[in-house]
Amino acid sequence: MERTANAVWKGSLKDGKGVISSQSGVLKETQYSFSTRFENGVGTNPEELIAAAHAGCFTMALSAQLGNANLTPESLETTASVKFEKTDAGFTITAIHLTTRAKVSGASESAFETAAQNAKNGCPISRLFKGNTDITLDAKLI
Repeated sequence: MERTANAVWKGSLKDGKGVISSQSGVLKETQYSFSTRFENGVGTNPEELIAAAHAGCFTMALSAQLGNANLTPESLETTASVKFEKTDAGFTITAIHLTTRAKVSGASESAFETAAQNAKNGCPISRLFKGNTDITLDAKLI
């Protein structure tokens, strides 16, 4: 399986603008710019897209892990917060924090915690960042 997305940028870093599109069409000429990345402009930025990807990936992985434990979630809701900082090496994603709240009938705290940790460690986006970025998790049953 291979997925694609493309970006088009016109102009200088500070004054230019770009658009991002995805193969599926979900993103179609979605605006991004210096101000959407480093200020409060309208549009998206790479770090926001990484946060969305990680939240989605982790949540699907958690559903799979719960299924492996014969548990079916009623609902899973995850927020990923990506920390983007200037370091000696340049701007870097230094941390990602996942916060998830789950309704899972019949799940014990320990079974849920095991599933959540396995999902955090095993989802492809987590593995992409493993060793380079601190990934933390706050997972709770509600």
